[in-house]
Amino acid sequence: MKIKRVVISQPEPQNEKSPYGDISQKYGLKIDFRPFIHVEGVTSKEFRQQKINILDHTAVIFTSKTAVDHFFRICEEVRVAVPETMKYFCITESVALYLQKYIVYRKRKIFYGNNTFADLVDIMQKHKEEKFLLSLSDVHKPEIPKSLDKAKVNYTKAIFYKTVSSNLSDLKAEFPYEMVVFYSPSGVKSLFENIPDFNQNDIVVGAFGSTTAKAVKDFGLRLDISAPNPNCPSMTQAIDVFLKEYTKKNK
Repeated sequence: MKIKRVVISQPEPQNEKSPYGDISQKYGLKIDFRPFIHVEGVTSKEFRQQKINILDHTAVIFTSKTAVDHFFRICEEVRVAVPETMKYFCITESVALYLQKYIVYRKRKIFYGNNTFADLVDIMQKHKEEKFLLSLSDVHKPEIPKSLDKAKVNYTKAIFYKTVSSNLSDLKAEFPYEMVVFYSPSGVKSLFENIPDFNQNDIVVGAFGSTTAKAVKDFGLRLDISAPNPNCPSMTQAIDVFLKEYTKKNK
């Protein structure tokens, strides 16, 4: 089987010089970017069912810009006026700067880590007096609340948005790809929610991250490409290595 079409189960990179473009040219592939999952905000009713009072908290933890958007959306919908005294703890500087969309940016009340949640926890431990509200998706890394528990941070976990399967029904009649690449366990789940009788056969399956690789195997699929690994830190490098060998074998 010749690999002609590849589907990457996430949004198309905004960077014009994406490594996927190089792979497409190098191997003569048609690469489609199609998110198998998308984010939806919880409704104000769903939020109220969590019985969380936002104003009981003195600080909010954000792990993404999406978390910021849905926190302030819910505040507006449930008519909560966020006080100027509220503090914000963000996983990166870019997430911290994104807050300017909603509040007047003041260094004295905004803190951020250096790209890892562990960095942020270190900062939070210097503010033990705060009552933190953790803004999350229903699907999130379990390490996040675990690390807060371990650090004995006083926090409440709140779900402001959720990850849901996208509509892939047009792929049901005939799956038009010879390779599919997953970036999350939810993406694998979405494929089978849309196509319960999906049969892999000769279709090449790639997965980024150990939890995604586990999901691929748990759903009974053969894992052909995995990253990161010692030789290939990125998914595109792993695909390149695989295609080199695959091309040699199928000449």
